[in-house]
Amino acid sequence: MKRLIPLMAAALALAIPFASAQQPAAYPSQPVKWIVPYVAGGGTDNLARSLAEAMQPSLGQPLVIDNRPGASTNIGVSVLMQAKPDGYTIMQAENAALLFNEHMFAKLPYRPASDFTYIGAIGRFPVALVVHPDFPARNVAEFVRYVKANPEKVSYASPGNGSPHHMAMELFKQKAGLTITHVPYKGAAPAMTDLMGGQVPTMMLDLASGLPIIKAGKVRVLAIALPQRASALPEVPTFVEAGFSDVNAYAFHGLIGPAGMSPEAVARINGELHKAMKAPKVAKLFSEFGFEALPGTPQDFYRLSRAESDRWGKIIQAAGVRLD
Repeated sequence: MKRLIPLMAAALALAIPFASAQQPAAYPSQPVKWIVPYVAGGGTDNLARSLAEAMQPSLGQPLVIDNRPGASTNIGVSVLMQAKPDGYTIMQAENAALLFNEHMFAKLPYRPASDFTYIGAIGRFPVALVVHPDFPARNVAEFVRYVKANPEKVSYASPGNGSPHHMAMELFKQKAGLTITHVPYKGAAPAMTDLMGGQVPTMMLDLASGLPIIKAGKVRVLAIALPQRASALPEVPTFVEAGFSDVNAYAFHGLIGPAGMSPEAVARINGELHKAMKAPKVAKLFSEFGFEALPGTPQDFYRLSRAESDRWGKIIQAAGVRLD
């Protein structure tokens, strides 16, 4: 027995470090991929990079932006759906993936209500009706008169099929009785380039992407699609003031992951996201762009997304927008 006790103690000493080595590392223990389903340089990309930069010091790991544009954000979603639900791949989702696509695609390969892990809402950008400086309209009433006098001769740009900008213009067209041809691009940056160059005369533009070119006079802004004026452009009237009370549209953003993410990973990212929203640099950016932060629980984000899906589903059906 005296010889057995030292042997047992030695075996236990060897077992303890082995057991410790099997414990999972605290999350996150490696860089986190942050999918942005649009090209670099647009409002979604700018927002993602600002938030990721603010979150990284406290999170303790890099947040690596991975731009995956195309197919009404479905390319980005497909990358997310193929990832392990380990918290190391997340996506900045907005209206297309969260609200629009399920009403636009007959055979969408995912269901927003059940195939995502909802991490947390970020907030929403206002969108504005803008025109090239040479366009013969200085307000919404003149815009409507010109388009009606020139049926099927006016086109508009958007960052892509199913984008918030696309659907905001379709909503306006529906309410004003207009015929305007949609010209989709792969992101806000190339759409703005052609707008400034005069290849397309108008678009609905989010202020995160468009505020610099608006203030530089490279485009003219006619109205903001929110119930109240944007603090970034207090001189610009709303569609409500122009007589279109139902033209309320914005780019709604949040973070999602693959279905099955652990509550621990969700809670950590949600908490870091909330802290980042309050960082002075991010808060200043939100204020400048008229961005309304929507901090809350994953459950809050899910409920808001589903309510907005119901609202936009009716608008999409009335507009007859189909993407397949």
